[in-house]
Amino acid sequence: MDKKEQDQLKREAATKAAALVKNNSVLGVGTGSTVAFFIDALGQRKDQEGLTLKHIVTTSNRSKKQLESLGFKVDELKDIDQADLTVDGADRVADTLDGIKGGGGALTLEKNVAINSKRNVWIVDESKVVEHLSGFPLPVEVLPISAEQNFRKFAAEDLKPQWRENEDGSRYITHYGNYIIDLAIDPIPVPEGLAAYLDKTVGVVEHGLFLGICNEVIIAKSNGTIEIKERN
Repeated sequence: MDKKEQDQLKREAATKAAALVKNNSVLGVGTGSTVAFFIDALGQRKDQEGLTLKHIVTTSNRSKKQLESLGFKVDELKDIDQADLTVDGADRVADTLDGIKGGGGALTLEKNVAINSKRNVWIVDESKVVEHLSGFPLPVEVLPISAEQNFRKFAAEDLKPQWRENEDGSRYITHYGNYIIDLAIDPIPVPEGLAAYLDKTVGVVEHGLFLGICNEVIIAKSNGTIEIKERN
């Protein structure tokens, strides 16, 4: 599948998700290439239907700039109580609707927005869908003060840690001033167990396992159809 075909699939899934947004609701918006199409679709609804939103919060400056360019006012997470709906992408999503997120480095804010949302919908193309979580390194955001100890501990546990780096070889720094260690363990045998281990590890700020969070996945398939999976 070439990029043009993949972009068309993303656009179709994004348009489907945009139709779920209710007028005068509180919306959470994620980040990524598929979400960019979703924001474009929101702008079309605004122009064609007069869609208005009570609040919008987002997980990246890129999404914020795109929303503002279309005339939407973007608020901070602290300004809302709870989002009615959050729409985001995912780096991988399993049949269970659990996922890996954080490829863009915004996992901490993404998870905070997601858990403060009544409903979470992910939009992906079928290349992101797997039977079990695999095929993508698991991002772990860590505090710089104990990052070296965390890295060595992950290596000792055979989690195959790798520092996330910029193109110039320097360490990637998150919005919150932390580092990211990507765990190349593949596949993830017991996601719940790994999540519990990371949750109790001192120095870990957040990890990219999004378990039990997503309510619905909209999947654009190469045969031109849209598949919708909902959590049982």
